[in-house]
Amino acid sequence: MDETYREGPIIRSLLDTDWYKLTMMQGVHHQYPNASVTWEFRCRDAEPLERYIPEIREQIDRLATLQLTREESDYLASFAYMSPDFIRFLELFRFRPEYVQIGMQGSELCIVIDGPWSHSILFEIVILAIISEVRNRTLYPEVEIDQALAQLRHKLDNLREAYTSEQLASFNLADFGTRRRLSQPVQEAIVTVMEEEFPGNFVGTSNVDIARRHDISPMGTMAHEWVMAHQQLGSRLVDSQRAALEAWVQEYRGYLGIALTDTVTLDAFLRDFDLYFAKLFDGLRHDSGDPLWFSEKCIRHYEALGIDPMTKTLIFSDSLTFDKAMRIKTALEGRIRTSFGIGTNLTCDVPGVKPMNIVIKMVSCNGQPVAKISDSPGKTMSRDESYVSYLKHVFGVKD
Repeated sequence: MDETYREGPIIRSLLDTDWYKLTMMQGVHHQYPNASVTWEFRCRDAEPLERYIPEIREQIDRLATLQLTREESDYLASFAYMSPDFIRFLELFRFRPEYVQIGMQGSELCIVIDGPWSHSILFEIVILAIISEVRNRTLYPEVEIDQALAQLRHKLDNLREAYTSEQLASFNLADFGTRRRLSQPVQEAIVTVMEEEFPGNFVGTSNVDIARRHDISPMGTMAHEWVMAHQQLGSRLVDSQRAALEAWVQEYRGYLGIALTDTVTLDAFLRDFDLYFAKLFDGLRHDSGDPLWFSEKCIRHYEALGIDPMTKTLIFSDSLTFDKAMRIKTALEGRIRTSFGIGTNLTCDVPGVKPMNIVIKMVSCNGQPVAKISDSPGKTMSRDESYVSYLKHVFGVKD
């Protein structure tokens, strides 16, 4: 790894996070300033992580020194939908490490984030990046940036050999790899090569700091937590998805028009995604379940509403590789527009390196349970199984 990142702070900018954290944070700041939430960490691979706790704790404590710079503030102000009052709030914002508790629960690393939503929302991405990089510094100290770039160029060469220039012409992809990256320098180097060597196809990065410094588009709209929190923000539970979509529309007035579909399964989402929302939102994001099954359902839904699917976009972001993304694109050519966000397989793909499979998900809002019921087995996350059963009952989700 780059010598300057072998030691010292891993997160060096308040903007070293994903764009959707800031867009959701603005919505929370304006609409739910008094909401309190709890998140929990999960390592899906059950990898032993106890030995990393002291360094993880130290890195989280270092976050308290970060603050928005004048250049970063001016950058955010360049987006018409980022409001001046929110930017002023970010200028005053400081991480509160005391909101984060770390320890062991049996053999598993336990991390709980608990605090006001608007003041704790930024912890998710940076803590995941910290855990990933602390672990990678220990397990793979000899891995260099050039190895990651060689692997990337090998994949790009294979892509150009497998597909014609015409097939690749409308292949749009972005970097979504902040949370499980090998390291920050590797992610930035990957973005640089994608800019220079795949320029007609590379559309941006979810990482705000890298997007700012490279003058490329920051990518992202909302995450599961936005929809999940609305399960306990005042509306009837059965109306919570519609409430989340409506709150987003009111916040962004036509900007950032990609909706996330799988908080309570795609079928339940589409029942709520009526003509009103289908016209207001530019498209939908896939994050679990079979991508072609998802696509067929979305296309049929748009057609049933009298909307031409070719006026809408499907964003795919679930464990993608270049090959998988191209197979999806090819299958949907001429039926609906597509774009792809590649994460771990872009920023932590080096022979001999095993990426982490880690997540942090919201588990309560205002002291009451929330849950995500995924279209993929094993991705459902909640600390309250009785609430999950109730949520399934309310939305008609079958086991």
